[in-house]
Amino acid sequence: MKKIEAIFRPERLDLVKKQLEAIGIRGMTLTQVMGCGQQKGEVGHYRGCEYPITLRAKVKLELVVSDGEAERVLNCIAEAARTGHVGDGKIFVFPMEDALRIRTGERGPEAL
Repeated sequence: MKKIEAIFRPERLDLVKKQLEAIGIRGMTLTQVMGCGQQKGEVGHYRGCEYPITLRAKVKLELVVSDGEAERVLNCIAEAARTGHVGDGKIFVFPMEDALRIRTGERGPEAL
């Protein structure tokens, strides 16, 4: 099993969800987050004054999939979230040791 964490632009969320549902992925966790990457923010203007914008609004999507689905899910998210501009986000993949479905007690891939 693999845990996939994707951090991307909030305006791409509907497209990412739609593409994941199209390949049969429905279980996911979404969190609104703030962050900055290599661009280190930008300068904003308000009433003639400049101010630093160091943190940008992002969405963090987390899901756990079987080893066989991981590459397909990774490519699906990357394609749907990509705009081609700085700040598109990142995707991280972690090995997942175990999972437990609380209601039934199922473990491992059956718990997904």
